[in-house]
Amino acid sequence: MNEPPSSLVERSDASGVSTLTLNRPEALNALSPLLFEELQSHFEQIAKTSDEIGVVVLTGKGRSFSAGNDLNAIERGERASSPHQQAKTLDLIEAIPQPVVASVNGHCYTGALELVLACDLLICGDDAQFCDTHGKWGMVPTWGMTSRLPERVGPLVARDMMYSGRVLDGHEAVRIGLANRSVPSEDLAEATAAWAALMVANSWHTLREEKRQMKQLAEMGREEGMKWAREKGPGPAPDMVERIQSGFKR
Repeated sequence: MNEPPSSLVERSDASGVSTLTLNRPEALNALSPLLFEELQSHFEQIAKTSDEIGVVVLTGKGRSFSAGNDLNAIERGERASSPHQQAKTLDLIEAIPQPVVASVNGHCYTGALELVLACDLLICGDDAQFCDTHGKWGMVPTWGMTSRLPERVGPLVARDMMYSGRVLDGHEAVRIGLANRSVPSEDLAEATAAWAALMVANSWHTLREEKRQMKQLAEMGREEGMKWAREKGPGPAPDMVERIQSGFKR
């Protein structure tokens, strides 16, 4: 499925992987209310097609993943079509059945940082730039950063990022646990595609259940969660035996 060039978020599907590309390169993919409307629509559609799409990649066109909130739109008074629409879109990304991989090139500032924190995994270019500028502009996070960033990197590092507003490159993002992998920027697209292909070759039943369980069990006590996984999990994929037999034949 390919969206027309005028789309603020382009979608392309291939071999079970759906790639969503922020498409405002002339504005460093700034996150306008209209862009978020399209992003939400795509994720809603993808969530309903978990038998056709196994993994989602979220990236940005041009030299930036996203410079963050569209400050010009904020100055003009543009608003989302419904209260907390952006925050709900991030919640949706966390909730959809498929793993979501953020592939970050260039800038990833503030609202964009909040966006990638809602993704399951993150790969970036070595020269990526991660930064929280809420403090610079006198804004307060409302999309979940004050929960998701400490969960991802730990409270001490999260305070540093939020209080100082300093810029981190891809190497530091990996070191602190913000990103899984950092690669040369010219290799990012190829490395992302290869990583997604590894995931999508596995059982989608397993991928979906692992994502669901990690989210659900995080809200339980440790013993309660382990007991739930033992006694109430959905069991193996329908093609488990076929996969095992195929593996033995290699």
